[in-house]
Amino acid sequence: MNPERVRPALLELSHEFGERELVILGEGNTSARVSDETFVVKASGSSLRSLTDRQLTECRFDRLLPAMDQEEISDLEVERVLREASVNPDALKPSVETFFHAYLLTLPEVHFVGHAHPIPLNQILCSRKAEMFAKRRQCPDEVVCCGPVSLLLPYQDPGLVLARRIRTGVEEFAAGYGKLPRVILLENHGVITLGPTPEAVRAAMYMTVKAAAIFTGAQTLGPVRHLPEVEVHRIEHRLDEEYRRKVLSI
Repeated sequence: MNPERVRPALLELSHEFGERELVILGEGNTSARVSDETFVVKASGSSLRSLTDRQLTECRFDRLLPAMDQEEISDLEVERVLREASVNPDALKPSVETFFHAYLLTLPEVHFVGHAHPIPLNQILCSRKAEMFAKRRQCPDEVVCCGPVSLLLPYQDPGLVLARRIRTGVEEFAAGYGKLPRVILLENHGVITLGPTPEAVRAAMYMTVKAAAIFTGAQTLGPVRHLPEVEVHRIEHRLDEEYRRKVLSI
């Protein structure tokens, strides 16, 4: 995407997440890669629904990623790193979740990241059914937009600790499945969707929220009837579904 379009596209995506009530108040965050050196991320405490251009802080990858490898780092040091990562020293402080955005945006073909706390999804992520929801699919379009399985991670302290756990989880997922996850589920927290375009992030987010509502509703009527694994594999690799992904920019 043209660098001049990155910020407007990210603002549009952020506003949609807020208007659809996937977050309230200052919850959630979004980000987008600007270049190989920098990315923009929501400023701490700002609202996705009313996010302005000034509340998008441009940060340097090389100031953030090394902190993820430091074994001992204090909260004060984390604050310093976040502020020094800003390209503009007068910019608003980036979100504490900026570390995981920095990592995810270095992955191949990942240019946009969205993080939200949808109620239908957190009802599952705060229950004992989270693993079942992450590993099984109920409908074909869930496979198309979200992949055959989601990455589920246990609760971690938001910020640097969570970013490290996400990195480990993504690496293990890629080693096991031969591809990156499109959806990352965080127990007792929320969801992250990632992809090459805002449309990919949007599609994975909305379909995950829809799937959560279907899953919970099906639970009330009895055992959930999942798609057979052979059908999930078939949908994931069908040529016509791959074409649809390209048309939908996902």
